[in-house]
Amino acid sequence: MIVYLQMLEDLSDRDKFTLLYKKYRKLMLYVANQILNNQDDSEDAVHEAFLSIIRNIKKIQDADRPETRSYIVIITERKAINILQKRSSAIPYDESNELMGIAIPAPGDFGIADALSQLPARYRELILLRYANGYSTKEIAALLGMSQKNVQKVLWRAKKQLEQKLDELGECYETNFNG
Repeated sequence: MIVYLQMLEDLSDRDKFTLLYKKYRKLMLYVANQILNNQDDSEDAVHEAFLSIIRNIKKIQDADRPETRSYIVIITERKAINILQKRSSAIPYDESNELMGIAIPAPGDFGIADALSQLPARYRELILLRYANGYSTKEIAALLGMSQKNVQKVLWRAKKQLEQKLDELGECYETNFNG
């Protein structure tokens, strides 16, 4: 952790990072290991995620906010997926590949959380970064190493698929509760 702290000049940023490190490191390792199934690669993904967090530390307001936890999980997922793609050329890249990312159990209320949980990891993370965490497409592109155009295209596809999922869930809701 000392190496990370040396990268931060501001004392309040160091305190914030220390809190984030202590609070989320184990979760980050868990998330990365769910994708990579390899401790060494998982630690590399977490390291890359911490570097990204350091670059964006000013945007994190409070370590205890759900948005912060979501941001950290998304960044860790993305870094793990990047390592997985580099490690295995046998898996062709597909932005909607449902094997990538961790599974999120649906809350069961036939609402937006259910629909989001059914989206591929790539779509889910872009929607959460954009609409739950408030990042611009330019900021998301920088965070995830994508072009801004690509972020816009994938967000458009993600919103379309989310609409479809909401429509499907709406029909289930009507069948289960009105019929």
